Amino acid sequence: MKMKNPLFIAGAMSLLLVGATLAACSDDNKGPHYPDTQTFRQVLRVEQWNDGTINAFADFQAISVQTNKLVSCELGKESSITANGVKLITRPACEKICRFAFDYARKNGRKKVTAVHKANIMKLTDGLFLRTFREVAAEYPEITADDCIIDALCMKLVQKPEQFDVLVAPNLYGDIISDLCAGLVGGLGFAPSANIGDSTRIYEAVHGSAPDIAGQDKANPSAILMAFAMMLNDLGETDKAAKLNAAILAQVEEGKVVTADIGGTAGTKEFTQAVIARL
Repeated sequence: MKMKNPLFIAGAMSLLLVGATLAACSDDNKGPHYPDTQTFRQVLRVEQWNDGTINAFADFQAISVQTNKLVSCELGKESSITANGVKLITRPACEKICRFAFDYARKNGRKKVTAVHKANIMKLTDGLFLRTFREVAAEYPEITADDCIIDALCMKLVQKPEQFDVLVAPNLYGDIISDLCAGLVGGLGFAPSANIGDSTRIYEAVHGSAPDIAGQDKANPSAILMAFAMMLNDLGETDKAAKLNAAILAQVEEGKVVTADIGGTAGTKEFTQAVIARL
């Protein structure tokens, strides 16, 4: 029996764990999206392994919150020689994503929220996002609020990432941040995420479908396992989530049975079984 596309099943469920799905951009200028789920924010969690085995940053933990839709999109026309796009940002969506970022920080003991923008150039659209961020920030006096231009943020993340805590951004900048932060902690194989809506949550790895290695038992499964741990946390199963994350961490730190992206020779199944054995 052919399974229905899980992205369409998602609308009828409150929580869903999905694997990478290949979605090509279409002629109608609509990129991949989750239909009928109303997920409007993506939360990416990145953190450094304790002993610095993957890279040199020792005390780096950051949360990136970006919009899946509603805050910004591009509409326009294209001919054989020109393309004209209009960037749209709405105040209600800006307020919603910024308030979510501050609520997340308050709930999880985070101390600072940074708005990522390009308001020095995109004065109208990113200007609206930044003004709304500052208005929302005033309602959370116990949390430090600042902002950073996207290009400067990329440099600072590479030089001293531990200065950041929670980052909130429109979709395009969030996509840039997510890949950069993943690179700081070992690659996309260690970047889990949750797409969070008012009634639906979809958990997934940040990485794409990697069609060049699909079915070859080469992929690092850590990100999807860590996304499952995020799901367990949201279900209140915090002990189980902690045990799963600890098992992944221990396996990576040991360095014996790990996947090729971090210098090992193990396949996806072998690594997964090694993690299971630690639980």
